[in-house]
Amino acid sequence: MLALFDKSVAKSPDALNAPNHSEAVSAHKDGFLANHFASLHPGSVIVNLGPSGVLAYSLDKQNPLLPSYKKECSEDARDGSGALYLNVQQLYNYVVDDIFCLFQGHIENVAVLKQLYGLSKTANEVIIIIEAYRTLRDRGPYPVDQVIRDIQGKFAFILYDSTSQVTFISADADGNVPFFWGTDAEGHLVLSDDANIVKKGCGKSFAPFPKGCFFTSSGGLRSYEHPLNELKPVPRVDSSGQVCGADFSVDVDAKKESSGMKKVGSAANWSSNY
Repeated sequence: MLALFDKSVAKSPDALNAPNHSEAVSAHKDGFLANHFASLHPGSVIVNLGPSGVLAYSLDKQNPLLPSYKKECSEDARDGSGALYLNVQQLYNYVVDDIFCLFQGHIENVAVLKQLYGLSKTANEVIIIIEAYRTLRDRGPYPVDQVIRDIQGKFAFILYDSTSQVTFISADADGNVPFFWGTDAEGHLVLSDDANIVKKGCGKSFAPFPKGCFFTSSGGLRSYEHPLNELKPVPRVDSSGQVCGADFSVDVDAKKESSGMKKVGSAANWSSNY
C-alpha cells in the first residue's frame, strides 16, 4: 500500500528529515511515486485525491482500500501497466462517508469490536477502523489511545477523511506489519508497507513507523501505549554511518496532558480540537 499526503494535510515530523536530503524527490509531482508503485504492481488501484495527495494499493496482495471493489471501469481508466487510476468522484460505490482506509494485517477480536460499534456481521477490518474513527470524530469524548488499544491483532492502517482533510494513521504495538514513513523533497508525508518505495521518494529521510503509536493531521505523532508521555526522536544511522531519518521512543521524563477528546459536535473535526 502507498499513501502520499500534501504537507498542508499531514505535516511530517522534522526529525524525519535526514541531514543529507539530496536523494529525496518531489514524489507527488507528475504522479512520480504513484506511477512507480503501479510499475511494481501491475493491476494496482491508484486513487487521486487531487492536491491533497494520492492513495494506492495492490490487488495482488489483497489489500482493500475499502470493503468491496466491484465497480466496472472503462479501459481508458487504466494505463499501460494495467494500473487503475481513479478520482475521488469515481469511488462512490465503496467510500464510507468520504472516508478512505488502507489496511494491512488482521484484527483478532473482530466480533468484539463489531458488537462495540454496533456493526453488522459482514463488517470487516476496514469498516471497523472507519467506525472507530467516526466514533472519535462524532461521539466523543473518547481517549484515542484506548480506542486503538482495543484493537487486538497485527495491523497497520492509513485513514483519510476527505471532507475535513484529516489523516489518522497507526500500527500495532509490536510492529508485526512492515510499515514505513518518510518525507519527500517538498516536505510531503509518504507511507507504505514497502521500505524501497518510501526510499524512492524520500531518499534517506525515512524510518519504520513507530510501534504502538498513532499520527493525526493536527496532533502529530503520539504513543497510545504511553499516552501521558512525550515522544523523543532518536537519529537512525545506516550501515555506511549516515543519518537516515529517526526512530521515536517514549520520553519517560516528559509528561503531557491526557489525550481525551472533547465532543465538538457531529459536524466538527475532532482532531482540530485534539
